[in-house]
Amino acid sequence: MSARIYRPAKTAMQSGRANTVRWRLEFRAEAARRPDPLMGWTSIDGTQSQVRLEFDTKEQALAYAEKHGIEATVHEPRERKLKLRAYADNFAFTRVI
Repeated sequence: MSARIYRPAKTAMQSGRANTVRWRLEFRAEAARRPDPLMGWTSIDGTQSQVRLEFDTKEQALAYAEKHGIEATVHEPRERKLKLRAYADNFAFTRVI
């Protein structure tokens, strides 16, 4: 079994970062998805791809993976770069048009 450990990014539909604090351990699918011949839905044999575990820290997620013999890869989140601006900057003498 292999899994990835990551901290989810905020979605485009939210302005806050409420769901981006905790670390998530998500199992990778071992087989490819295939369409069901009767209904046409995509399906997979294993249920591991449906399991998502959340942890407070990255170290807790790694300890869980090591304890249960799961090969885990860690994806570090990118820190966002803030460009602090003020409304008064629109009327500054040094503004480049």
